[in-house]
Amino acid sequence: MYEHDVIVVGAGGAGLRAAVAADEAGADVALVSKLHPVRSHTGAAEGGINAALQEGDDWELHAYDTMKGSDYLGDAPAVETLAKDAPEDTIRLEHWGMPFSREEDGRVSQRPFGGLSYPRTTYAGAETGHHLLHVMYEQVVKRGIQVYDEWYVMDLATTDEDDPNDRECHGVVAYDVQSGKIEGFKANQGVVLATGGPGQAFDHTTNAVSCTGDGHAMAYRAGAPLEDMEFIQFHPTSLPSTGVLISEGVRGEGGILYNNEGERFMFEYGYANNSGELASRDVVARAELTEVNEGRGVNDEYVHLDMRHLGEERIMDRLENILHLAEDFEGVDGLVEPMPVKPGQHYAMGGIETDENGQTCIDGLYAAGECACVSVHGGNRLGGNALPELIVFGKRAGYHAAGKDLGDARIKTGYGDDVEDETDADLPVEPGASGLDTSGGVAADGGVTADAEGVLERTVEQTREHIDYLIEKDDGVQHAEIRSKLQKAMTDYVNVFRTEEGIKKALKIIRECREEYQDVYVADPSRTFNTDLQQTIETRNLIDVAETIALGALVRNEFRGAHWRQENQIRDDENWLKHTLISWDDGEPSIFYRPVILEGEDKTYEPKVRSY
Repeated sequence: MYEHDVIVVGAGGAGLRAAVAADEAGADVALVSKLHPVRSHTGAAEGGINAALQEGDDWELHAYDTMKGSDYLGDAPAVETLAKDAPEDTIRLEHWGMPFSREEDGRVSQRPFGGLSYPRTTYAGAETGHHLLHVMYEQVVKRGIQVYDEWYVMDLATTDEDDPNDRECHGVVAYDVQSGKIEGFKANQGVVLATGGPGQAFDHTTNAVSCTGDGHAMAYRAGAPLEDMEFIQFHPTSLPSTGVLISEGVRGEGGILYNNEGERFMFEYGYANNSGELASRDVVARAELTEVNEGRGVNDEYVHLDMRHLGEERIMDRLENILHLAEDFEGVDGLVEPMPVKPGQHYAMGGIETDENGQTCIDGLYAAGECACVSVHGGNRLGGNALPELIVFGKRAGYHAAGKDLGDARIKTGYGDDVEDETDADLPVEPGASGLDTSGGVAADGGVTADAEGVLERTVEQTREHIDYLIEKDDGVQHAEIRSKLQKAMTDYVNVFRTEEGIKKALKIIRECREEYQDVYVADPSRTFNTDLQQTIETRNLIDVAETIALGALVRNEFRGAHWRQENQIRDDENWLKHTLISWDDGEPSIFYRPVILEGEDKTYEPKVRSY
């Protein structure tokens, strides 16, 4: 058993920042990650960091743009925290050595991004996330923070009180990829989940293969609700053959979208007739697919993104990486021809319900980054707001887990008096109840276990028994078959354009995947470097997360942000200014709601028509 004050699971941008913050607060902190930190998916972030740094801009404008971009489903305390903290945290990155692009006078450059009223996106070429990871990892090394890389966390060690609000998290259980051993990590003060997004639930995604919703699923099975999971962002510019991201920075610098007739089409859409290509991502993605669906797509699949008019010098200075991606994956030279692009799953606005300090309803369990939902993004995330979310809320989660007083949170989590009654949601299939292993630290005798080491030891033993069973099982279904079936269903039926019939089809297929998973086995019998074992566990997590995405999409019968429903193509503020929460309750998902918080520190954000 390993023991530290704070255990941070995941070593991308949010995890690294949480670890540094916990160390700054005086805690003995350790990072546990299935990847080496600089291989984390944060490194794929190309665009930049939104922060109000220039004269003429301020945090209130940033907050308003973020709330408008969220389609008024962001919680004001979270939105204002992001906008207020981002400038200081961005400057701190620069002081730590972040190589931001600069103007000729030496000031940090900022470019326009979709949905922004001011050019406030700070960037480092088209490799902002890559540089961010290395700068943050340098801080971890400098401070001597312990890193357990290539340890795959499989379960949380939590107590099992009937009310999830009364549960405690005492650590995690992880598999050492190199040695094959399964060990417990005791957290004396807190566990911070920073495991990234669930993009591998879809088969066309900008996300790395490591983005399998591990933190979402572990917290969900332990009793923490998942919030607003129906809101999935489809980035307008991914490469058709691979899903590799083409940065919004291309459009920020002046890139133009054309259909197969050579027409610049974005200004033809009424909700984008002022900003065109720089409307918010959900708006641009729907416009692109409308062009394709109405027969104006190139090869009936994609549209063209043209940056040739920017000139070679400007492209090489600010967007060189984009040239390499287009050439390597599509065989296109962006200096002489337009690049093919189409929407691809990119980001999950929803996640583990937290307050603005990263705390969940389970005592000692925190979450930050894409796996969390403090609800700063609401129904749609603005480009350039993901990286400041990592450093702002990663910092706050690390501080709070280490015991630093950040004041009372205004956003309350869990199962309080302000939630609406649960709903059966007219589900087409029996959700859950499939016998999926949901062990997450439950005491062997079914009783509450207050002893931290006892909770952790029991969880370790349960996990070892489960892994032994999977490896020693002679035959059955391989996880890859189940995962492929799941990904196809999500891409076919829970994509940009959604229908009730399609979502119910997806839920039926997810149910089939759950049943098939009961017969899953690991073909590789080895104990070391067993990627088949790891991917089998990841597939279980994807099934759990995919079901919550589809359930949220089914019950939210309105059009808001990135969630579009054919049956009701209007935003319904009268009935749906509320968050969808889904918890795992006695073997099946349970749905309830919490009202959105639109009251800020000194103003109320009144919902308005969203156009750009």
